[in-house]
Amino acid sequence: MSSKKWNFDEEAASWDKNPGRVKVANDIADAISREGMLSPEMDVLEFGCGTGLLTLRLLPLARSLTGVDSSEGMLGVLQKKMQAQNLTNLRLQHLDLEKGDVLEGSYDLVVCSMTLHHLKDTAPLLAQFFKVTAPRGYLCIAYLDPDDGQFHGDNDTVFHHGFDRASLRRALEDAGYEEIRDRTAATITKPIAGGGRRAFGVFLMTGRKVV
Repeated sequence: MSSKKWNFDEEAASWDKNPGRVKVANDIADAISREGMLSPEMDVLEFGCGTGLLTLRLLPLARSLTGVDSSEGMLGVLQKKMQAQNLTNLRLQHLDLEKGDVLEGSYDLVVCSMTLHHLKDTAPLLAQFFKVTAPRGYLCIAYLDPDDGQFHGDNDTVFHHGFDRASLRRALEDAGYEEIRDRTAATITKPIAGGGRRAFGVFLMTGRKVV
């Protein structure tokens, strides 16, 4: 049996129709807000912004937000939302790490939600995050607790089946972040292969660039 492969450009138009995706984005936004690190003076980078489900929740809480994604289709959907709502403090950027693109700029907060599983090696990305995090700035990563491969099923674009929190904490420390903490941010209940449904935990891990 061949594994499935996401084509985000093709799925972009219907992406927001999944109520589970909308709920988890709202739950993650609430968890970030509860951390108390966002302020109207902050410039934010969201890596893997997709169609902007989380983006548009965070934007009113910041001075500006730059949304980065490798899918032009996803960015196109968010571009239409931006134009419809006349959002002047939102900037979009197409960036593909697999083609050698790199993050640039300086941001008070870097956010990466439900995206890390698409990267075989996360260390280079965390290093890029640290580089563009301003001194005293923050990193927020939201992702699944270990899921035994049941969340995404057989999918050849998924390289990590959730993350162990202790391991990810060490990875953030290796990248240079300090003051690292985590909290459970959301629960996603969905059908799994073989029948039945399972609840999957989503955590929010935060760190700070102290230097």
